[in-house]
Amino acid sequence: MARLIYSALASLDGYVEDAQGGFGWAAPDDEVHAFVNELERPIGTYLYGRRMYETMVYWETVDTSGDQPAVIKDYAQIWRAAEKIVYSRTLQSPSSARTRIERDVDPAAIRQLKESSARDISIGGAELAGEAIAKGLVDECHLFLCPVLVGGGKRALPADVRVQLELLAEHRFRSGVVHLHYGLRD
Repeated sequence: MARLIYSALASLDGYVEDAQGGFGWAAPDDEVHAFVNELERPIGTYLYGRRMYETMVYWETVDTSGDQPAVIKDYAQIWRAAEKIVYSRTLQSPSSARTRIERDVDPAAIRQLKESSARDISIGGAELAGEAIAKGLVDECHLFLCPVLVGGGKRALPADVRVQLELLAEHRFRSGVVHLHYGLRD
């Protein structure tokens, strides 16, 4: 059975976007990016909300033939090889290959996907992931805490949800970013 995994780069005070919607402060350096690539390599399907998909579709067209760093080229290949499911009521057609649009989040369909998938599944976007966490669908969480306080914005984790976590691993990077890997308990 595949695991449903939520990964996010967040400020130390728990935000994936600041109050202005910016997230440039979370851009990973090559060391963090290479680590993320290894976490993403086993992913067979990405689940996205519309806004996260519109951010991530960059990887469909990024030039990988030029002077891009190796971590960028590697991640583009990882992303392009995976299936994508985008949950949106407004998006009419996908902007990437291997992508389908679903109008509503169906927990039973996600459970079925987990049961039938040979590879792990990633859920991206704090709001979509928060909904999945609240419904008990998420198995693991990778948080990359960046050494910055942004004071407000979009939360990385849902409010008003109580879930027991088990620390599975941790890693500190030279940049001051800390990776925390948690299992979510029922």
